[in-house]
Formats: sequence, structure tokens, C-alpha cells
Amino acid sequence: MARTIQYGEDGSIEIMDVEVADPGPGEVQVQVAACGICSWDIATAKFGSQMSPMAPPGHEGVGYVARLGSGVSEIREGDRVAGGGFTSVRNVSAGRVHKIPESDLADKYWIVEPVSCAVTGIDHCQIKPGDRIAVIGCGFMGQLILQGLARSPLDELIAIDVVQPRLDLARQVGASEALLTTQLDPMDLKERELDVVVDTSGSQAGLDLATDIVRGGGKINLFGWIKGQTASFDPAKWHLKGLTVVNSGPGSKVRSTFEPAIRLIQKGIIDLRPLVTHTVTLDGYPGLMKSILEGDETYIKGVVTLGS
Repeated sequence: MARTIQYGEDGSIEIMDVEVADPGPGEVQVQVAACGICSWDIATAKFGSQMSPMAPPGHEGVGYVARLGSGVSEIREGDRVAGGGFTSVRNVSAGRVHKIPESDLADKYWIVEPVSCAVTGIDHCQIKPGDRIAVIGCGFMGQLILQGLARSPLDELIAIDVVQPRLDLARQVGASEALLTTQLDPMDLKERELDVVVDTSGSQAGLDLATDIVRGGGKINLFGWIKGQTASFDPAKWHLKGLTVVNSGPGSKVRSTFEPAIRLIQKGIIDLRPLVTHTVTLDGYPGLMKSILEGDETYIKGVVTLGS
């Protein structure tokens, strides 16, 4: 038996027990230790069935291989792997788990899946030495991208957000400048000739700001998922400015990203320790979600621990 969650049509979170079969051929059984809470989870809890598609029961898991199905040879029992969700015991195709190297880093800081998404976001920046880049949105995903970009040979790396503590953190990880949206001057930023603007905000306002501040002939890297059925843009601005607009969502990856993500965490280039602000058990997950939806400004990333 395993414990898991299910999202209701109204966004409620139900904790339940499910039976887990033996792993089949080519599968491994993972004892999940921890799973990150994604913005997709938050949107599903907020909008329920109006969020289409609704989030699965977790997809940012890390755990330990408990059993092997027939035909599995490259993974061993006891290996720590990236893979799984909020289900405490889960059978997964061996090809969908990724071995984590020996490390003293706690499980909750080995949430690899979102880092793999950030790798795709950085890939689509197509960085050139001396580029000037702004990142709109300094939540968890924005912070991951900032950490990666901070190691690149950039002239400027500007962080933009609506919450000051997130901007303070952005400065700590290497942003050359951090601006509140209520205080920035779009004309000043436009005059900076920003080569790339990465919009991780997942908001219409973020996309609009990106359009206004990127230089003519520059690139909008649309990383954030604007939840809902529609979004809009000013076609005259996009056309007359000659903008390139790229969707850097996970489905746009140009290479396998889990292994690079694991290496970045292993080397400390990507560091989740200052970003994981909330840790709860599965029983505490509904309460934490309530706090997130009420607008807890201390929240950056939550992780659910599952244990044995």
C-alpha cells in the first residue's frame, strides 16, 4: 500500500491509500522521499477543473529504488533517483528515473525536475558574451534561471519582481540589479538595449513588460506558463520591433536536460537550499496549500516529504 493525493474538481486535496503492484518488466519501484510543489499544483488547487489540464499527483519527486522489475540492469536497489511524485511508493519505467550521485545534500534539495526545466529556459537564451538580460519574475523558477545565468559572461543581469525579498535573494545569487515593478522605469530599461528578456512570471503583465523593455531585434524568452485559455500580445510592437519570441516550456527542450540538471546541483551551480522555504509531510500538504493560496509572501518553494 502507498499514500498519495488526488485533486478534486473544486481544487481540494484528498489524501488516500492506494495499492501498488510489483514492478513490471523494465520498471523500478521507487520509495519516494520528497516531492516539490509545482506552480501547476498551485493553479490546480486554485482553479480545480477549470485548470486544464489539471496537475497530476506530483511530478518533482526524488526517492530510493526499493525493487527492480525484470530486465533492469543499470539501476540498483538503494540508488537515489530523480523521479516520482506525491505517491509514497510508485512503479516507474527505468528509463524515466535518473540516478543521483553520492551526495550529502538532503533529499529536499535534490528536486531535479524543475531544474531540468530551467536548463531548457537557459538553453533558449542562446547566450552571447556581453549580452544584457533581464528576468521578469523571481519566484522559484526565476531564481533557478538567475543562478544559472549568473555564471554566464553577461554585461548585465537584471532581476524584476513585485516582491522585495525575492529581489534581495536575486542580488545574493548574482543579479547585477534588482527592480520592483512599481519603481522601475520602462523607458530607462528600453534604453539599456536588453538582448534577451526572460519572462518567468506566468502573467499577462509580465509578457507586456517584456515586450516594452526588450531592444529592437531582441528576444522574448517566454518561460512562464500563463494559466488559462487565452493570452494577448501587441502585434504592432512585435512586428515593428522585429522581436524573436521563443517558448521555453519543458516541451521545447533541445536536449536531454535531467543529467545536466543533476550535474549543476552536484557542483553547487544550482543551489536549492536558499529556495526551499517550506517543508511539510503529506498530511500537512493541504494546510500549506491553503497558506500559499492566501498569498504567503515568504513562500518560494514547498517540498512534501513522504518517508517510509
